[in-house]
Amino acid sequence: MILIVDDRPENILPLKKILELHNFKTDTAESGEEALKKVLNTTYSVIILDVQMPGMDGFEVAEAIAGFGKARDTPIIFLSAVNTEKKFITKGYSSGGIDYLTKPVDPDILLLKVKTFYRLFEQQQELKAIQESLRHEIDIRKHAQEELATRMDELRFILESLPQIAFTIRPDGKIEYMNKHWFQYSTDAEAFPEMHPEDQTCKRWEQHFKNGLEFSCETRLRHLTTRDYKYFLLKIIPVLQNGTIVRWVGTFTDIHPQKMANELLEHKVELRTKELVDKNSQLETTNHELQQFAWVVSHDLKEPLRKIQTFNHLIKDKYLTGNDEAISYLNRSISSSARMSRLISDLLDYSRLSVTAYFQPTDLNALADELLADFDETIREKKASIRKDRLPVLETIPSQIRQVFQNLISNALKFSRPDTAPVIDIRYEVIDSKELSGAVSQDGPYCRITIADNGIGFDERFLDRIFVIFQRLNNINAYEGTGIGLAIAKKIMDKHNGLISARSTENEGSEFILILPFVQEQTLTTIKTDH
Repeated sequence: MILIVDDRPENILPLKKILELHNFKTDTAESGEEALKKVLNTTYSVIILDVQMPGMDGFEVAEAIAGFGKARDTPIIFLSAVNTEKKFITKGYSSGGIDYLTKPVDPDILLLKVKTFYRLFEQQQELKAIQESLRHEIDIRKHAQEELATRMDELRFILESLPQIAFTIRPDGKIEYMNKHWFQYSTDAEAFPEMHPEDQTCKRWEQHFKNGLEFSCETRLRHLTTRDYKYFLLKIIPVLQNGTIVRWVGTFTDIHPQKMANELLEHKVELRTKELVDKNSQLETTNHELQQFAWVVSHDLKEPLRKIQTFNHLIKDKYLTGNDEAISYLNRSISSSARMSRLISDLLDYSRLSVTAYFQPTDLNALADELLADFDETIREKKASIRKDRLPVLETIPSQIRQVFQNLISNALKFSRPDTAPVIDIRYEVIDSKELSGAVSQDGPYCRITIADNGIGFDERFLDRIFVIFQRLNNINAYEGTGIGLAIAKKIMDKHNGLISARSTENEGSEFILILPFVQEQTLTTIKTDH
């Protein structure tokens, strides 16, 4: 904007029109005092100032403007029709004017000068802005350098206080600083301490340096005094600033005691492992011999029992006809012999669970159908009704999982209430977790199979006892059994990475719940005998 100062409006108007025709914005003042007020509040690119004015003349106004920090660099062009002598022209320049024109003024000359001074003023303002920006940037850089120097001092103080060997590396790969511990292993401030020639992994540092990646390795350094090698962990990390690596910080941490302890531990583990392998081999041999012994003993025990049963039947049929008391005693002996035979068979089955066996896909639906066919006679005799969901295909040991279903279905038929036909319900669900209360999930990794009956049930206070070998909750005379069947089922379910539990109410029935994975984590399992 251009300020025109003249006490006569008829002089202001033509100048204003000429400048506005050339796209200059203008402002006017009709006295020196008014001009000074406007200069205080507005920045002008050029001031056209009349010399002869009442009150403050042009020279006084120019001197006053030169005292303002904000406006002292504004170009002032004096116009005068009276004061055309050299002394007035000289005074105009000395009071702060940049040009002095006498009236009448050639409009083209005035316009040329205004354009020139306007452009100079704008360039001067741009230069000031650039200077201010440079000054600000210099201040920022100076502050950053001071802050960097402070941080470096802090970093060096921290590195000096560390118990490790600590150092920094410049972006060009030269070692910049190292703490006092460095000189226990090196006299060279420009190269790493001497490493063991066999520690080749630390040579990869150069590649990590080129790629700007963190680096670590184990190495051995030779102590300058003792000449012994000690294990250290070397770790070097890049320090980034605005995404650029400004330095690297590294440490050698003494891990010699841990390394020696680990080597000693590894040696002890190796010896212990060898001992365990030997013991395991001996145990396998003993276990095999024990299985052979169990089979032979069971065979040898069953043979005399069969003879006892046979001879007892012969005596009862041939010699005791009509002697009810003797027949009663002999029946007890025959029953005890049969119970002993079942006990031997169950113990043999329990011992056979230590045999190595393979998991394989098993159709539980077909397996259950086969078992129900085997129990067909008992089902007809007791007028039992069976309901069964379609069961899935799982990875199991078929012979063992068959035994689980056999024991549970047999118990459901055996422990029925007098004068009440057994009702057995076999249900199947897919669940999301290995939990008895797992939520039903279409894609779950486990299945839940429930075998429910309406039999005599049991008191749930004794739930833990029913899966322990030889534990019985019922009268031996009322219900046959050895107390081993559910113990066998529990052991088989454990080895199948599954769960077995039960819910029951006395005289209302029982539910046995099986949780099994569809796929086993291993395809081979060795079931060890419990001792």
